Amino acid sequence: MQFPIRINKYLRDKGIASRKDADKLVNAGLVFVNGNRANLGLLVQEADRIEVVKSVREKKYIYLAYCKPRGFATQGPEGTPSVIGEWAQKGLFPVGRLDKESEGLLILTNDGRVSTAVLGGESKFEKEYVVRVKETLRAGIPAIFKKGMQTKTFGALKPAGAEILDDQTLSVILREGKRHQIRVMLDELGYTIERLKRVRVGKILLGNLKPGQTRELEKKELADLFPAQKG
Repeated sequence: MQFPIRINKYLRDKGIASRKDADKLVNAGLVFVNGNRANLGLLVQEADRIEVVKSVREKKYIYLAYCKPRGFATQGPEGTPSVIGEWAQKGLFPVGRLDKESEGLLILTNDGRVSTAVLGGESKFEKEYVVRVKETLRAGIPAIFKKGMQTKTFGALKPAGAEILDDQTLSVILREGKRHQIRVMLDELGYTIERLKRVRVGKILLGNLKPGQTRELEKKELADLFPAQKG
């Protein structure tokens, strides 16, 4: 952590709250620096004494790996079944989305910092998918993805990893997350997707989770989400 540092970034890096939630804590008068109530945008020094109201700091964070079923929307119109609607009752939200016909790994949490870590502009989290298509895959597909595909829909895309697993199955690793990106890429190359499953986000694996199942993230997976807190 480099000082001076803004109070919201300090609280985020200390694992207390996301920057957005930290601003809310400051606005609510729950953050004190050297005994004085903090203000938004305040720069703090390493020697400063920063305190947050105890009840806020004791909030229990939850981190789950969840296997979204195929045909189940991440977010849908009010009153229709969705991941967001189902888990909001438990105070959890999904990080990112999978379209309705895709399946596989979503992270569920009540910690806004995870969204910043996984989806933020500086995120280096890879997302790996296994895709099955109707047609036979051409051998040159991985090279097209690796070069950085030029698309009608998105224009130039960043290089993506790809490996042909069998005649109709492809592993794809993305380092950016445009909406329906894999579907667009393969459609523009003349392929029809039959099944699309996300199997990895960073070092977090779907593993043997079946549709609708969850598991708690392991310590090593949390360390990957919050590298500043290792050790």
